Amino acid sequence: MGSVVPSPCNACGACCSYSADWPRFTLEDDADIARLPPEFVSDTMSGMRCDGERCCALLGKVGVATSCSVYAQRPDVCRACQPGDEACTMARHRFGLTPLAP
Repeated sequence: MGSVVPSPCNACGACCSYSADWPRFTLEDDADIARLPPEFVSDTMSGMRCDGERCCALLGKVGVATSCSVYAQRPDVCRACQPGDEACTMARHRFGLTPLAP
């Protein structure tokens, strides 16, 4: 039986803490947004609520151990960021983390 390799995102969270402007709703419809707990949606309904630059749905410490409290309902912008892609690399650089292989 093969072992499951954990996602590098579970020890990162840099993309979720990069910018309050990043977790913006772009392709979501009203039903998608309604599935998110209201305490995680910004007052303008334009994206995820942030505490400074960090998404309020992010749990844990960036670069150590993180998770998303709304992972199954996360917005499209969050789904689009993939380990090792340009956005991931940019966010990891900001926190002094080494780039991931795409």
